[in-house]
Amino acid sequence: MRMARNTDERRRARVRRTLKKNNNGRPRLSVFRSGKHSYAQVIDDVDGRTLAAASSIESDMRGKLKSGSNQNAAGEVGKLVADRAKKNGVTDVVFDRGGYLYHGRVKALAEAAREGGLKF
Repeated sequence: MRMARNTDERRRARVRRTLKKNNNGRPRLSVFRSGKHSYAQVIDDVDGRTLAAASSIESDMRGKLKSGSNQNAAGEVGKLVADRAKKNGVTDVVFDRGGYLYHGRVKALAEAAREGGLKF
């Protein structure tokens, strides 16, 4: 693993390192948030492929969301990624907050994914 340059990269690396130790073969639900949108992916690290993905930038989401960068949008993304993961047979995941604090949009996405049927 390369040396991280700043605090954000170190935090992200620390979170991912801990997840890889404790995942027990489960895929990870990875969250990314930008200034305008929220994104989520269910990733199988063993095979190196994405099993399900959702974002607030998708055309069907844009119609029902006022903004892609609020908690409501993050909740909708969480529900959508949970639905797509369940269709692919994934119910147990490990949550990768990606260095973000578990607060606001990240928390809203996680709670919506739990309501959608994902266990973590």
